[in-house]
Amino acid sequence: MLPVLSRLFRLLPLLTALLLPATAAVAVSLNVTLTDQDGKAVDDAVVYVTSVNGQRAAATPMQVTVDQINEMFVPHVRAITAGSSVNFPNSDHIRHHVYSFSEAKNFELPLYIGIPTEPVVFNKAGVVTLGCNIHDHMLGYVLVLDTPYFDEVTGGNATIANLPAGQWTVEIWHPRLADEQTIQINVDAATDTTLQQALELRPERMVRRAPRRGSSRY
Repeated sequence: MLPVLSRLFRLLPLLTALLLPATAAVAVSLNVTLTDQDGKAVDDAVVYVTSVNGQRAAATPMQVTVDQINEMFVPHVRAITAGSSVNFPNSDHIRHHVYSFSEAKNFELPLYIGIPTEPVVFNKAGVVTLGCNIHDHMLGYVLVLDTPYFDEVTGGNATIANLPAGQWTVEIWHPRLADEQTIQINVDAATDTTLQQALELRPERMVRRAPRRGSSRY
């Protein structure tokens, strides 16, 4: 018996090496290209996979930043997982008063310059609309998700990596999209998948221009 067990233990590293590539090959990527109704590349969208084979994966909290530069939230759209902490530094030389009345997160950071003492924690999934109580033209969004599979769209492109093969439920979000788009994709083989989607976006909301240099400002 002992010689047999000894041979099995010697074979374990070889068996492990043979099995690992097959397991790793199951993970694939979703490459997405988004355009608007005029065929132009879309920015400020988020693509995310809500379930794989009907199951939802656990999402790990993140620590990210939404800056304030030239009286704008940068990035304009930030996607995070539920439970994540967001820092809101003010890189401008004027004071901002960041707030949100959204159901997913109601908070307020009174007038400040620099970096607030504590980040804001977003525990509930949903869309959080950001504003500045002093500068009405400032508008931003935090999309809080219950999935680790997502990517922010830049220049019309996004990639979600390390997805298990199977049936995916994919959703697309954009602040000017009338309704979130849900797409079912069935991936039978362990190969990367490409998705090209055209979005019907509403006209951009007109906002008041930022104060000119030299004018009275906070």
